[in-house]
Amino acid sequence: MTAAALASENKSLAHPASVDSIPTSANQEDHVSMATFAARRLFDMADNVATILAIELLAAAQGVDLCPDPPLAPRMKRLHDLVRQAVPFMDQDRFLAPDIEAAETLVRSGSLTDGLMLHLQSQPQPDLL
Repeated sequence: MTAAALASENKSLAHPASVDSIPTSANQEDHVSMATFAARRLFDMADNVATILAIELLAAAQGVDLCPDPPLAPRMKRLHDLVRQAVPFMDQDRFLAPDIEAAETLVRSGSLTDGLMLHLQSQPQPDLL
C-alpha cells in the first residue's frame, strides 16, 4: 500500500510545471518555465522512487525465501544475499519502517548496481556505426 501511495503521489508531482506559468516582470515576460519548481518536485519524486524500490526489493527477497530451493542466477543470488545482510527474513509480523529504511539505504548507496555495472563494462560493446 505504501508503494502504491508513493507511485500515486509521483503521478501528481509529474504534472507539468509549465502549465502553472504566470506572467512576471510587470507582464513583460508572459511565459516562465517554472524550472526551479519542477526541479524541486523531481527531488521528491526521486525520494519516492527510492522508497518504492526498497519495498519491492523486500517483497522480492521475502518471496525468494518462501520458495523451497528457488532457482536463482548467480547475480540474483548475490543481490538477494546483499538484501538479507541488511534486512533479515520476516518470520513474523513486525514494524517495517526500519526494514524499509535499510533497504532504501542499499538502493541509494549504489551497492546493488555496482556489480551489474562491472558486468556490463566487461561485455563487448556493439558496433553502432
